Amino acid sequence: VTHTRRLTESALAIALTTVLSLVTFAQLPFGGSVTLFSQLPLVLIAYRYGAKWGVANAMIAGVFQQLLGLNNLQYATNALALAGIILLDYVVAFGAMGLAGVFRKSIQKQAVSLAVGTLFASVLRYACHVITGIWIWGVWAPDGQSILAYSLGYNAAFMIPETIVTIAGAVFVSIFLDFSKENLIRKSTKSL
Repeated sequence: VTHTRRLTESALAIALTTVLSLVTFAQLPFGGSVTLFSQLPLVLIAYRYGAKWGVANAMIAGVFQQLLGLNNLQYATNALALAGIILLDYVVAFGAMGLAGVFRKSIQKQAVSLAVGTLFASVLRYACHVITGIWIWGVWAPDGQSILAYSLGYNAAFMIPETIVTIAGAVFVSIFLDFSKENLIRKSTKSL
């Protein structure tokens, strides 16, 4: 795969992630949403080009997500909290999605590798959100509820469905496309 093709595909993945993130099925009050496959382009680039490229690509997408979520920065109570929101809720959290391809070599079946990789990367993204939920967003926990329980529940409310949607999308596109091939077209469905 040429460098130009890799850059083009990555730019398209970032653009698709950004556009698809605007199509939401559920939007939580302090950020987080269930979207129309918005993580899928990041997962596919990570699988296609590996973790190093995938993380860089996903971190750039995270910057765009942060720009779309600028209103969430108003909740930062100080500069450290502001940095935490920007880094952990956006750059690092989305960057984690770039690790979705780490099982490509160890799990030969593309659909299974994508599903396991997506689950792994989504758990890492969830962990980033839980950390900021405890550190920054915990002040909005209902009276009597622990901050940890609040953060775990709040972030699970969007990350579980988002993970399921992404895994389903990855398995579905595996039927038609082979991300290990330059031209992507699947000639046979034997290797799903």
